[in-house]
Amino acid sequence: MADFTSLARSVKGELVTSEDPGYDAAIARWAKNAERKARVVVFVKDAEDVVHSIAFAKENKLPIAVRGGGHNAGGSSSVEGGLVIDLSRHLNHVRVDPEQKLGYVGGGALWRDVDKEAIKYGLATVGGTVNHTGVGGLTLGGGYGWLTGRYGLTIDNLVQVTIVTADGSILTANDSENTDLFWAVRGGGGNFGVATEFVYRLHPQRKTVFAGPVIFTPDKVEKLIEATKQWWDNVKADEAMIQVATVGPDGRPAVILILFYNGSEEEGRANYKAFFDIGPVVDMAKEIPYEQLNTQQNAAAEHGKGYYLKGVVQSAPDHRSMLEVLDKSAKIAAEGVFHPALIYEYVPLDKVNAVPIHSTAFRRQFGSNILTSISWEGSLDRSNGARDVAKDLIDIVMRGEGSEELGYTNYGHDLDTPDSKVGHPSGEHVAQKAEAAFASNYPKLQQIKKIYDPENIFNRWFPITPA
Repeated sequence: MADFTSLARSVKGELVTSEDPGYDAAIARWAKNAERKARVVVFVKDAEDVVHSIAFAKENKLPIAVRGGGHNAGGSSSVEGGLVIDLSRHLNHVRVDPEQKLGYVGGGALWRDVDKEAIKYGLATVGGTVNHTGVGGLTLGGGYGWLTGRYGLTIDNLVQVTIVTADGSILTANDSENTDLFWAVRGGGGNFGVATEFVYRLHPQRKTVFAGPVIFTPDKVEKLIEATKQWWDNVKADEAMIQVATVGPDGRPAVILILFYNGSEEEGRANYKAFFDIGPVVDMAKEIPYEQLNTQQNAAAEHGKGYYLKGVVQSAPDHRSMLEVLDKSAKIAAEGVFHPALIYEYVPLDKVNAVPIHSTAFRRQFGSNILTSISWEGSLDRSNGARDVAKDLIDIVMRGEGSEELGYTNYGHDLDTPDSKVGHPSGEHVAQKAEAAFASNYPKLQQIKKIYDPENIFNRWFPITPA
């Protein structure tokens, strides 16, 4: 059994073990089913603390997980019987350089922190559409957001990262230093080390935007999808929409449109006139402060529930499959165990796909993301049942027009991560999943993995097998 005395002496931050009163809070995650009973949680204060933590874990053969925002429902920021490097308590700074239009952001910060600080200077970058998501996981996995139509993915706005690698090196990676590593972390996840700081390019942003939920009954779906097709065919860079097929508190199915227009309410209402003319039962869209934009989905993504997430892709809106999804969702909700939601993301992709596929590790796709989110109350892990429910809904979507089951990697849940060993260099099913996740970029990722993490100690998210 590891003795943590030497680790406690070598780090500036705090250690929490199961004997400590703060242990339950230290292993708590956004998704209740993502919690694992770690041997020790290290609240690191700086990159040097990360170095000592990695060395200790390797010496004592403890598996490692890294926690930023703790928002991965598959458990990538947790590890059973291992060591968690937790960035959230101390490495959560946000510093804005308004002259250079750069944001220096700690690896444990949340998007809420970035949005609030940057807009003080009339600036913003592409961040998560749920603002209590951590910057680290979203960035390393690609990063779609409301501003994607104008500025691309989060990784397309990443200028630099400071990362601690498996051998304890503290490296700066950007377009001129450690360029192979910089390529890999833009989409390759936490496979290459612990990112302690990100530097983002910031852009001028007006202080208010038009956004909010507008709710429709299922009888309006055919008209909604027709309007969506016409709008999507002519979509502009400063707009986006999320459509949620779900079930209300009254058990009735509904479609919630979360609108976004980077302008005034007058401009936004004119832009979405075709949708308002269909006749929503609820209209809460309005002009709001920019820093509230990424709160629009927070109520549906509360901490402490169980969540199962799965992403797929759809190239065109399809009303038949949406109606079938609504009908099936009502039946699922009526059983009283799971709350289903299919979240259709209509974010303009021209800017994303203007970047060549091999310029970053991220697997760029031409269709729109659909996130299947199955949630449940209570502490029981119902992931297996939720997976079956999600599959039923995904099968409906797959029968629709232009669908593809290989979705956005940050929406992956079944990561097949190892819990019991430090390294995981073998395992065909794991390799196949990572190979699919990164497609044609996978061989290059394997070569870079061999350089920076040959023993595969960073293996919690689509683990890449070293070449």
